[in-house]
Amino acid sequence: MGNTQQVKTGEINIGDLRVVPIIISFVVAGFIGLFSETALNMALTNLIGDFGIHETTAQWLTTGYLLTLGVLVPVSGLIMQWFTTRQLFITSLIASIIGTFIAAIAPTFSILMVARVVQAIGTALLLPLMFNTMLLIIPPHRRGRIMGVIGLVIMFAPAVGPTISGIIINNLTWHWIFWFSLPLLIGALIFGLFFMQNVAVPTKPRIDILSILLSTLGFGGIVYGFSSAGEGGGWGSPTVIIAIFVGVISLVLFSIRQTKMEKPMLDLRAFKYPMFTIGLLLILVCMMVMLSTMILLPLYLQTSLALTTFAAGLLLLPGGIINGILSPVMGGLFDKFGPKWLVKIGIVILAGAMFGFSTITMETSSGFIIGLHIVTMVGISMIMMPAQTNGLNQLPRELYPDGTAIMNTLQQVAGAIGTAIAISIMSSGQESFMTSVEDPANPVNQLLAFTAGVQDAFIFAIIMAIIGFVISLFVKRVKVEHQM
Repeated sequence: MGNTQQVKTGEINIGDLRVVPIIISFVVAGFIGLFSETALNMALTNLIGDFGIHETTAQWLTTGYLLTLGVLVPVSGLIMQWFTTRQLFITSLIASIIGTFIAAIAPTFSILMVARVVQAIGTALLLPLMFNTMLLIIPPHRRGRIMGVIGLVIMFAPAVGPTISGIIINNLTWHWIFWFSLPLLIGALIFGLFFMQNVAVPTKPRIDILSILLSTLGFGGIVYGFSSAGEGGGWGSPTVIIAIFVGVISLVLFSIRQTKMEKPMLDLRAFKYPMFTIGLLLILVCMMVMLSTMILLPLYLQTSLALTTFAAGLLLLPGGIINGILSPVMGGLFDKFGPKWLVKIGIVILAGAMFGFSTITMETSSGFIIGLHIVTMVGISMIMMPAQTNGLNQLPRELYPDGTAIMNTLQQVAGAIGTAIAISIMSSGQESFMTSVEDPANPVNQLLAFTAGVQDAFIFAIIMAIIGFVISLFVKRVKVEHQM
């Protein structure tokens, strides 16, 4: 595989690289890193009891993680031009290992919070590096299949996280979620030390402190604002309003500055390529729908259907497995047929699944939920990697670090926004339902109100899917002739 490529990146001959071990290094490290991202979700109830904290405080374990990604990922394009592939890979793994170890022994919530931030630093370095490296070492006609493998990691790891953590918590303490991850991360680091190679020569562009500051305030403010709204602060909270306002203003100033700099921190010329922009919009829609579903379903299963965390995790496992299996398959279909029909059909499937979820009640069967979740994951596998690969394929080589940084950053922002909106709609739907009942204190009415709120939130997901379908009408296959 690696011997067929004779492309030079700086002073490095891509044809001399052993490509398969590089891919394996990233896949193993990425899987464990992303597994840790969602594995803790099932343990929140235990953490609230162990540390004596409020639910909104516990949510900071997720919010803090997203916030760190939102701050660091935009800077990753610059970081990748300052350090070698091996340096960044090893640094990201060491950060993940340190964070995981601190989390495993954390005696207090504050220490666990610090551990999550350190973990997020590792993930923030690893994800953009993984995508950028794949674009450099894989020729365009093979990227679909390889990106499908990467998609397996990105989608499958978070999907099985809650199930595996449910099994662990059922038999051990939440600390063991991290103890099980630790040896795998160490193994990935050792494997990377032997097989990871440098795929580009650092150019070390000038560091613009003001750009970093504006980027941090911009993306950090938006993620923090929307996350705070979704956690119960409400859209009218001064904290939420100020955070989002500061974030938007900072991003506007950041964008203006980047367009006027000779060597910008984040090159926004990537948006001049139409398929990159369209692919990015599709990914953002997909992330909003997917993360809304991933937060609504566990709540519905544990509240409306009164399932245990373990049972709820098991119900969501088949969809995660199907998605993992299909990602490389869809990548192969993308290589052969292009993204146009894959994405269109995927969006229609996703919209149908969201419509099904909008009809769920307290009497809905587990089989129906499993079926809809599988259909959802099939639709997502047909959209995410084809749209992402097609969009990145249109970029010239020098914009790869910026394109991957833009996509990874805005995915985190879209996830925070989608989750916040879904939770807000669910809450307002609950309140609306309770105003129409005679006995609001009745537990049955409270459950009915919660279910009605979930139905309303899935209507938001339907609307997003329809918007995605309109965007998909403009997708065209990129002909790549200038890159490999």
